[in-house]
Amino acid sequence: MQDITIVKVGGKVVETPESLQELLTDFVALPGLKILVHGGGRSATKVAEQLGIKTQMVEGRRITDIETLKVVTMVYAGLVNKNIVASLQAKGANAIGLTGADLNLIKAVKRPVKDIDYGYVGDVVSVQVEELKELINKNVVPVVAPLTHDGNGIMLNTNADTMASSLACALAEHFSVNLVYCFEKKGVLSNPDDDDAVIENLTHSLFKEHQTTGVIAEGMIPKLDNGFNALNSGVKKVNITNTQGLKGGLNSGTLLTNG
Repeated sequence: MQDITIVKVGGKVVETPESLQELLTDFVALPGLKILVHGGGRSATKVAEQLGIKTQMVEGRRITDIETLKVVTMVYAGLVNKNIVASLQAKGANAIGLTGADLNLIKAVKRPVKDIDYGYVGDVVSVQVEELKELINKNVVPVVAPLTHDGNGIMLNTNADTMASSLACALAEHFSVNLVYCFEKKGVLSNPDDDDAVIENLTHSLFKEHQTTGVIAEGMIPKLDNGFNALNSGVKKVNITNTQGLKGGLNSGTLLTNG
């Protein structure tokens, strides 16, 4: 099967013009077929503030009421996505911007209310990649924003790490998939206060051990849950790194392993 690399970029990387341009340059230089999945939470928070809409976060997750849904749809699918697409075109990559609603790519259900009402947040239920495969095989580079739809005309805010993992799992039937989570740190750290304390190889049991002790916490937990889910669903390779990690064969950072 042909190789394909799915890069999910988020955090400060996608919000800072200089770091984003560096990442996109390295992304374009990656060999073979590729997909970019992006976040943009800080931009959404900034625009919401300018519009007088209060941002509510619970354990790092955004509460998405109807007004916030309008903001994230505008920012993720519009401002952030199209700026990335335009930058990729300037770098010679024929990119197309997509959400989960486009091509019926990713369908989700509104998260049920348990202890917390997250509002219009979507949990992925299906991924349809037939049309996406056709684009990819024509060397088009999909740029996917973290939005899904419910099939009834409602957009839903969906975690970008989950979007990347869901796409990787669906495409693993057709391609040899490399999944890369790229953010501002060098990888998963054994000491959160030491940016050089990178865990080079991380098993699921070691992840759970570090989660119990609090070494791995907050936003890294869903990232790793999604990463191990992808690895167990036929994805060839999953690693977590920074923009520098896209250089030199994707061998830096933290490699998730089944051991």
